[in-house]
Amino acid sequence: MDFYYLPGSAPCRAVQMTAAAVGVELNLKLTNLMAGEHMKPEFLKLNPQHTIPTLVDNGFSLWESRAIQIYLVEKYGKDDSLYPKDPQKRALVNQRLFFDMGVFYQRFGDYWYPQIFAKQPANADNEKKMQEAVAFLNTFLEGHQYAAGDQLTIADLSLAASAATYEVAGFDFSKYPNVQAWLERCKKNAPGYDLNQAGADEFNAKFLGGK
Repeated sequence: MDFYYLPGSAPCRAVQMTAAAVGVELNLKLTNLMAGEHMKPEFLKLNPQHTIPTLVDNGFSLWESRAIQIYLVEKYGKDDSLYPKDPQKRALVNQRLFFDMGVFYQRFGDYWYPQIFAKQPANADNEKKMQEAVAFLNTFLEGHQYAAGDQLTIADLSLAASAATYEVAGFDFSKYPNVQAWLERCKKNAPGYDLNQAGADEFNAKFLGGK
């Protein structure tokens, strides 16, 4: 199973943790975006959207990290604990996944990526929106061990990949005690968290100057 990725990418790390959780070994294909490897004809055949992560499982190509996570647990999961079959429990996991994609991870990028890649000054409004995203997650976690209830799911793996990037960027989670406690829980219990931490540290070193 070929996995085209960069270790610094939070979405890529979410997939790596999911693979670890279901016991699937990924054939890692480091993809240098700066060198344009994602624009080569052979990669465009796999993924015309030319994004990472991209998974190729016995000729089946799939991209978008959360879609890959769902595919891995549906095909290789030994039970439904990571992605419950119960419609309401699954709906909550899906909501948290979409929250990560459209709000939690997105707002981190909206604040940091213009500074990193376009050398723009920090935008105070975007910083407030990023803080609001963390506050939302803090509310979701009230009274619960994990993002979608009291068991670890793929929503936690996706959100924890993003949160690790927040953390290395110096975000102060102490103002959001539910998030802080949840992240520590994920560090102890999420399969493959060491890969997540190593990738976040690499992102920090490469783009944030080892803050």
